[in-house]
Formats: sequence, C-alpha cells, structure tokens
Amino acid sequence: MDNHFGGVIWTNHALSRLSDRGISQGDAWATWRKPDQSRFAKQKGAWVYYRTFGNQKIEVVAKQNEKRQWIILSVWSKDIHIKVQKTSSFTTLLKKIFR
Repeated sequence: MDNHFGGVIWTNHALSRLSDRGISQGDAWATWRKPDQSRFAKQKGAWVYYRTFGNQKIEVVAKQNEKRQWIILSVWSKDIHIKVQKTSSFTTLLKKIFR
C-alpha cells in the first residue's frame, strides 16, 4: 500500500487498518473523494466520510494538516443489513384478486 495514494497522505494507522479489515485502498480513497455523506469527527478539524458499496458501509476519517494537505487518519467498515418489507396478507389478497 502507498502512503501517498490518490494525492493524499495515509497514516501508518490507516494503512494498517485497511490491511486488518480487508478494505482496498481504492475503496477508501473513493469514500473520501466522493462520499455519500460526511460529518464532523470527534477530533478537532477532522471529518468522517461515508460511502456504501453493496452491503458494506466504509467510513474514512480525514483532516487537513497545516500545509492544507489531506491526511487519512483511519478507516473501517460496517456490514449493512437491508430490511425487506413483508407485504401484508390483505395486500397479497388484493394483488391476487386484481390480476
């Protein structure tokens, strides 16, 4: 893994987490570059970026240094369980009647 991948600086901690958690550096970079959502992080000046890939939500923590270069501080992922709505018996009955 490259500690300057994608034109940003990757901390050793972030690179270690990518390896430990089986997340590709490209997916983490894409999450930071084009997130679905973002929010302030607990650390001052840092942001958490989120992006969903299939059933996996990747989260990247990043901030700018004094030279205004972006630094990726940490990365993790969460499995997403999509809830499937069960149709009611009444709806199923109506569908059968009006076919």
